[in-house]
Amino acid sequence: MKATTEMVLTENLKALNLSHMLRQMEPQLRQAREQSLDYGDFLLSLTEIEMEGRAENRLKRRLREAKFPLLKTLETFDYHAAPGLDRRLLHQLASGAYISQHRIVIFLGKSGTGKTHLATGLGVEACRQGITTRFVTGCGLANELLEARQGLTLSRIINRYARYGLLLVDELGYVPFSKEGAELLFQVLAERHERRSVIITSNLGFADWTQVFGEPTLTAALLDRLTHKAHIVTCDWESYRLKESLQSKGLSSGKTARAPRQSTNANACGGSAPTPLEFIALEATGEAGKEKAG
Repeated sequence: MKATTEMVLTENLKALNLSHMLRQMEPQLRQAREQSLDYGDFLLSLTEIEMEGRAENRLKRRLREAKFPLLKTLETFDYHAAPGLDRRLLHQLASGAYISQHRIVIFLGKSGTGKTHLATGLGVEACRQGITTRFVTGCGLANELLEARQGLTLSRIINRYARYGLLLVDELGYVPFSKEGAELLFQVLAERHERRSVIITSNLGFADWTQVFGEPTLTAALLDRLTHKAHIVTCDWESYRLKESLQSKGLSSGKTARAPRQSTNANACGGSAPTPLEFIALEATGEAGKEKAG
């Protein structure tokens, strides 16, 4: 290729914002000469590089905007630690059919069973499929809604959460909501009912959700919407985080320490009790007795 031709081609690719083609132009030209590719094959190869590069950038942007606390995939989940998991259903969910059907997925189980990992893994799959996704904790969402109401931006925030193709609400049930926080969270979830998909993780059975939302009527109305045509995955296997911690201390997993009672405050979410792992650490340092006394 003549120097002037290469210079003009470079400027054209920049002007057309074909950055991936520009970066790969030299090696692709060498390959075309070595393999005697015709013009059509050469052009096809360049456009495929551009398409793949743009798809990768879109995926990175969706993953970044989803705000996953940790990027965990279904491929890295320890299935041996979850013997009761219905892998056929999980494979079906990974295909994204529930999203096009606007269905709900609920993971129920005690702490440490991988509920957040599974929910995040499904969220990552949704991002790979081009679905706009958002991860948020139940407490974080309630606080954001309360702050938006005080700042007179509540309608805008609710509309934003209504537009996501998939909303993941994690740790629903770990700490209780104030009356106002529960009502605002109900509003967001009600807006998405049969319009958009939601994934929820909770450490509580449905019968105990009044502990979180307070008002029985509100709780019943919320459960009626959430469980309608929902995929409910019960994570009833042993906590592998707790099991690993106990094994590292040479203890039997059957000797599980009882965590202190959960406390509440006047904010959208109450204060949380130490997790089982934190309580084990307290026992190891001799602080568990102080925690119980408090």
